[in-house]
Amino acid sequence: MTTGDDSDGNDSGDKEASTPDPDLLDFGRTVKAFRKRAGWTQEEFRRRVGYSLQYVASVEQGRRHPSAAFVRKSEEVLDAFGVIEIAAKRLTRRRGLASWFRQWADLEQDAVALNTYECRLIPGLLQTEAYARAQIRNVPPLATVVEADARITVRMARQELLFKTPYIAFSFIIEQSVIERETGGPEVTRELIDHLLECTKLPNVDIQIMPKVSPEHAGTDGPFRLLETGENEWLGYSEGQQSGQVINSPKDISLLHQRYAKLRIQALNPADSAGLLMRMRGSP
Repeated sequence: MTTGDDSDGNDSGDKEASTPDPDLLDFGRTVKAFRKRAGWTQEEFRRRVGYSLQYVASVEQGRRHPSAAFVRKSEEVLDAFGVIEIAAKRLTRRRGLASWFRQWADLEQDAVALNTYECRLIPGLLQTEAYARAQIRNVPPLATVVEADARITVRMARQELLFKTPYIAFSFIIEQSVIERETGGPEVTRELIDHLLECTKLPNVDIQIMPKVSPEHAGTDGPFRLLETGENEWLGYSEGQQSGQVINSPKDISLLHQRYAKLRIQALNPADSAGLLMRMRGSP
């Protein structure tokens, strides 16, 4: 399963996208606008930047991620006042995110609280690089080195939210079985547990472990997230295979709040969760 944040995404790369991505479309329109400002056809432009007509058309149509060389050459020949490079930087920041996760990732930037229940994998905000790399390696189709690096770069960068001030209030509820799966092997898991224990020391982060034996469990319908915006509006997020949905229906948000409240009671409290992690970690 590709998870947005986590799924943190399997749709990056320099190949053409079957469905144009909104950010790629915006970039393509920017290039096209400056090309038309210069009075050039695509054929004239492609000769100046040294790319094929098909490549230029695909970029302008939002079906291909532009290479760094294409961005640099386009900025130079179109004398675009830095606008094309700025547009490309926005693409780079989002390139390692699955398309269905990007709206939620944007919402996270201005959140005041974020609650996450996860039963499939460690949430991206808490992953180590080694765990992230192992998780990406496990999910077909196999990512190229460039694609994997892009996803990991974005995933690690998102973790800056944990330290952002004013603090975002984070609550994570994670199934014990997710850790005991040992994704990446024993050494990766040991490093992951050490990282989780360090995260528990942050003043704005609560991590609770849902024990393997849980006769009462409010999360059996699957993982979900709840986010409070700066305007104190609550939104939800649910994710599946190759898809994700931001939830804004008040009725559905109320339902998710009820479930999360139950999960917080049913999971081990933060102190007991840290104790379980230390026992799972074992001796140094």
